[in-house]
Amino acid sequence: MAGLDCIDNHNILKIFAAEGVEFLVSCEGKVPLSECNGKTICLLFSANWCRPCRAFIPHLVELYDSLRKREKNLEIIFVSFDHDENGFKEHMKSMPWLAVPFEANLHRRLIDRYEVDRIPSLIPLCSDGITVEEDLLGYIEDYGADAFPFTRKRLEELKAIDQRKREEASLEELLTHEGRNFLISGDDRKLDISEFTGKIIGLYFCAYWSPPCRAFTVQLTDAYNNLKTEKDHCFEIVLISTDRDHEEFNVNISSMPWLAVPYEDRTRHDLCRIFDIKGIPSLVLIGADGKVITMNGKFMVSSYGAEAFPFTEARIRDLETALRTEGEALPQQVEDVKHEHVLKLDMAKAYMCDSCRKQGKFWAFSCDVCDYDLHPSCVEKVMDEIW
Repeated sequence: MAGLDCIDNHNILKIFAAEGVEFLVSCEGKVPLSECNGKTICLLFSANWCRPCRAFIPHLVELYDSLRKREKNLEIIFVSFDHDENGFKEHMKSMPWLAVPFEANLHRRLIDRYEVDRIPSLIPLCSDGITVEEDLLGYIEDYGADAFPFTRKRLEELKAIDQRKREEASLEELLTHEGRNFLISGDDRKLDISEFTGKIIGLYFCAYWSPPCRAFTVQLTDAYNNLKTEKDHCFEIVLISTDRDHEEFNVNISSMPWLAVPYEDRTRHDLCRIFDIKGIPSLVLIGADGKVITMNGKFMVSSYGAEAFPFTEARIRDLETALRTEGEALPQQVEDVKHEHVLKLDMAKAYMCDSCRKQGKFWAFSCDVCDYDLHPSCVEKVMDEIW
């Protein structure tokens, strides 16, 4: 709806009347236009043949029913993109709201007026309404019924609330929801969130269906178990699942030694939004003071494991300095009696040593010609054997 302000409810009803639309329709039959007086009206552009439309309707029904229970004066009017009346009627069966009659021939005028070039599209008819380009559907997915009345002012209020939670909220405020003050474990134990006060907390966003998540879970588990032993239980992880269903969630949490927000809890979705999670796996680290230490915990753990604790920038700088110092003390190239080519000093995120057959990371002596890598310590052993 580029360059066009939303018109008010009174005007849309005048447009309907001017086009000869004497009534709207619902699944029960005809509804007078006056039924919309005094309500916040949204136009829904959709079609039965459109798979994304059919997928979106149940979410919109949930929102519509929730707002009705809250006694909010919302009315949705369906404007059909269907090719024929049978498709229109079939689509209407899933909708508890109103529609422009299919035979009214008003659909094209409304589509043109609001420059609707995609479906589903939901357009609120108010002067401050969120436009198609501003993605009202995305805001509804993010905030649910709290997005009502779908204005820019309300959106800014919600974003401010998220920012406050991201910067100032306590662990209890972030992780509890509607009376639930506990987290769950893979063996169905419930632990009160108050037990984690004063600890460094990792919010782990992942899903079992994702191979990168499963790979990183192995690394994170290793770091977690080491820290549990070395740091006297001052570190905890909470799974924020993005699994597709409860069954996947159960498989996911069963492979982890830490806790999780229950799958059925909307808090999972809220945390993804609050911390602007765009991809998984992702690890957000929160300090003992409740402040976010870093949004990039995955990099820290995958690079340095448990040694990254307590995951501050200062700690990472110290580790990087130590690595540089270690590298400066090593020769730039060596010869290995077991290999025909010269081996050059290289930095590798992870590799398998061809001498001891154990995994290594950071400094390695590698061959430019073939796939051959040695730990610096293994090279030293070889040199000792030569002499």
